[in-house]
Amino acid sequence: MRMILSENRFPLFGIMRGASCTIVGFMTVAVRLPRRKKADNTPDPADLLSWYDRHRRVLPWRARAAERADPYGVWLSEIMLQQTTVKTVGPYYARFLERWPTVGALAASKLDDVLRAWAGLGYYARARNLHACAKAVVERHGGVFPNSIEALRALPGIGDYTAAALAAIAFDAPAVPVDGNVERVVARLFAVEEKLPAAKPAIKRLAASLLPASRAGDFAQALMDLGATVCSPKRPACALCPWSEVCVARALGRQEEFPRKAPKREGKLRRGAAFVALRADGRVLLRKRPSSGLLGAMTEVPGSEWAHDFDVASALKAAPRLGAKWRKLPGVVSHVFTHFPLELDVYLAQLPRATKAPKGARWARRATLSSEALPNVMRKVIAHALN
Repeated sequence: MRMILSENRFPLFGIMRGASCTIVGFMTVAVRLPRRKKADNTPDPADLLSWYDRHRRVLPWRARAAERADPYGVWLSEIMLQQTTVKTVGPYYARFLERWPTVGALAASKLDDVLRAWAGLGYYARARNLHACAKAVVERHGGVFPNSIEALRALPGIGDYTAAALAAIAFDAPAVPVDGNVERVVARLFAVEEKLPAAKPAIKRLAASLLPASRAGDFAQALMDLGATVCSPKRPACALCPWSEVCVARALGRQEEFPRKAPKREGKLRRGAAFVALRADGRVLLRKRPSSGLLGAMTEVPGSEWAHDFDVASALKAAPRLGAKWRKLPGVVSHVFTHFPLELDVYLAQLPRATKAPKGARWARRATLSSEALPNVMRKVIAHALN
């Protein structure tokens, strides 16, 4: 508990030996006074902002204190950070910003180049929407991000959370973006018993009720930092929290129980086959996935459909027509998507140098595969076959 040192004077009584009088003296002592609370005992935004001013994280996309945030950088980071950690995003953000320093530069780029730069970051629809949004900002708004939540929400790939985050952080608009970290903080502060995802509307209303009259951008980032560094999912550091004294979950001793979540439904396993064709000159056969759907427009090795009832006996029917002798490799490649786990049998064929690529496919040099727009599952397949 934060304490305030206050000087107070208390009488010190003593009797002077040999005297007929009592001498009364005074001494100064330090007394610990409890932190002042709001009259209604609710979280005070000023406490959080004061904490943030001392403990704010230094992030590549975050403006320094008293500096104006760059809307392009805020938007780019928020899209990248969806379903991804800060540690993972850092290098990608730096590379994107170096290659495309403005939204206009990103809009003028080719989608394939953006997908290549995004490869490995996952959730590839974000990359397609990133490119589409950059184009829309240039075409509709002259290359300048709009500052209203409504106009931001109308852009491709920008949902309620991203619109609120961009409006608050870049333009100091009165909005509270609610991500997983903020959900956890608010659910604990108010001990929200309703389970997620049904509790999301209530948590958003409670988060909005905390919004201060000024510094909306700092408040949004303070909530994010509090959830990321103090109010962690396991063993939250409540002693370091500026709202510890008004946190209902802490008062109940149930911090780790919140937010409450409905049981997650496990996706049904899908299976399939992947075919790695290696030419004598060190080239690997690749093709582009359809532009829509899972891993849309990304690069892959040829393969079968992924199905719950995949028939291993007929897997070779999906192999590319190369006149090759395919060898099934031991083991499987496992990968987990958001909604289902996947297992792929991997087949390998070695082909003469002069072998031509079938329609819709191309040969890519093995040495440059790292620069291809290969999703992680395909990188696993190629590694399984060639390493």
